[in-house]
Amino acid sequence: MQCVSFDAFRTLGLPATRYIKPQEIFRHKQEIASADWVLFPEYWQLGAVLFGLKGRIFPSLASYLIGHDKVEMTRAFMTVAPANIPWTLIEPNTDSGAERIWANMPLPFVAKLPKASMGRGVWLIRTIEDWNSYRAQTDVLYAQEYLPIDRDLRIIVVGEKVVGGFWRLQGFNGFHNNLSQGGTVDQDTPLPESAVALALQLAHALEINHAGFDIAMVEGHPYVLEFNRLFGNTGLPGLSERVRAAILEYLMSQDRSGDPTDPVEPTPPLKVAV
Repeated sequence: MQCVSFDAFRTLGLPATRYIKPQEIFRHKQEIASADWVLFPEYWQLGAVLFGLKGRIFPSLASYLIGHDKVEMTRAFMTVAPANIPWTLIEPNTDSGAERIWANMPLPFVAKLPKASMGRGVWLIRTIEDWNSYRAQTDVLYAQEYLPIDRDLRIIVVGEKVVGGFWRLQGFNGFHNNLSQGGTVDQDTPLPESAVALALQLAHALEINHAGFDIAMVEGHPYVLEFNRLFGNTGLPGLSERVRAAILEYLMSQDRSGDPTDPVEPTPPLKVAV
């Protein structure tokens, strides 16, 4: 199995993998076209790799397309797990669209930019001034009910299984749980079985094979907030190694020419609350 990677960090240590700088794509067309897998292309490379060079990519196309925009993501979630998403209203940023949300969404509520990540571009809306400040930053209005939580879960799916997860406790501002926004990790509390099952359900139904799902628990019920195709690996010791091992295991299981007897070290089991 021969691979080409456009992300040296995420594929470090994978065997038979050649790293190519993304901007060098057109100088290595033959190598990319003949590779068994093209790993972690950037979003702007998808058309060239998939359709021009007929490459087979990891993560999946669904992981890219659905994960690129919270609006697309939420609408996809609505089709396969409508009972597991917070109440969400999406409108164009017009006066009439803003009025519909303001009239129907109880305060406080959460507003997000469709293409932000790591906790950036998220507002807790308490007043009309907060709402107008958010409106000045976006063309699309994305409003979601506020969930009464002080922590959430990051559950990591690679291939067809969960390979890691942890609780994220609220940061210094009492709102964000993201580690990049001051959140902290609780790695001792087991993962709720229902949250793990929801992450796997979404990944399978939507053909997402590399994602960090953010899931909130409210009175024992899991709610998916979003997922990140390119998630951080700093939450747990050894997580990067677990993720890379799971990537290799998945690629070899899917590879048309792979030898099924090739040894692949399985990822260790999760600590799940039952």
